[in-house]
Amino acid sequence: MARRVLLVIDMLRDFLDPGGALDCGDAARAIIPFVRDRIAAFRAAGDTVVFACDAHEPDDPEFLRFPAHCVKGTRGADIVEGLVAAGDPVIRKRRFSAFYGTDLEELLQLLAPEEVHVVGVCTNICVLYTVEELANRDFKTFVYRDGVAGFDALAHRLALGQMEGVLGAGLL
Repeated sequence: MARRVLLVIDMLRDFLDPGGALDCGDAARAIIPFVRDRIAAFRAAGDTVVFACDAHEPDDPEFLRFPAHCVKGTRGADIVEGLVAAGDPVIRKRRFSAFYGTDLEELLQLLAPEEVHVVGVCTNICVLYTVEELANRDFKTFVYRDGVAGFDALAHRLALGQMEGVLGAGLL
């Protein structure tokens, strides 16, 4: 049984590389060292690190709302260098929630963590909707303020407020 799980959401090149297909900007790039440190701390403590990553088909309906991004098999769908290690579970997702159409729920049931900690992008999209699903499954959840970012500073702040005030996530 894992005491804690660190869920790393969409730390992918299309979101974090300058000029990526859906570049989240400097605020998102600024969280990379913090995320790297959290990953190292979780591994050092013997806790599990799980990556949830967009992996879209070229004709994904999401591309009617957002530019094409993180298409399976492209460089843009790769995890930022230096984060993932051999043996880390990687959940490939195609919707905002890391639970939709994936085996994340089964993995978390198997790991049975006491706490799920969350970092990644985008705060008001994939992070928020995954935290909502964690709340619906009664996982004790924590979100690192310095470990999440998005396209829009106001939406980022509002999402943090929703995660804390409505969904009951602890903000660290």
